[in-house]
Amino acid sequence: MSVNDWITGAVYVLGAVVALWSLVLVIRDELAQDRTFALLATAELVLLVQLVVGCILLAGTDRDVSGVLFVSYLLGISLALPIGAFWSLAERTRSGTGVLVIAALTVLALEVRLADIWSGGFGA
Repeated sequence: MSVNDWITGAVYVLGAVVALWSLVLVIRDELAQDRTFALLATAELVLLVQLVVGCILLAGTDRDVSGVLFVSYLLGISLALPIGAFWSLAERTRSGTGVLVIAALTVLALEVRLADIWSGGFGA
């Protein structure tokens, strides 16, 4: 297994954990607290590592990968959780916690597409 596979696996696991934990909070009608934001920070750290490693791998690959599209997805995926976290902090209601569910699901969806782009799939 390559470093890229480990990072991708970590993103899937952390994204799913964040989504499920946030969904539990929504169902319980609880606000996101410090431990939720610590979990988000951990997931974001992995996403930032993925951004750096992804750019390094892109620079050294001979694959037919659209560099601009790939880096755009890496940047977008790295922004989803911070945007959701700030929104959740600004909207201290059940809906604000629901935004975290959507942000985590967005990370998972973008990660699937990112893997497709890396493998050379450019189709919509």
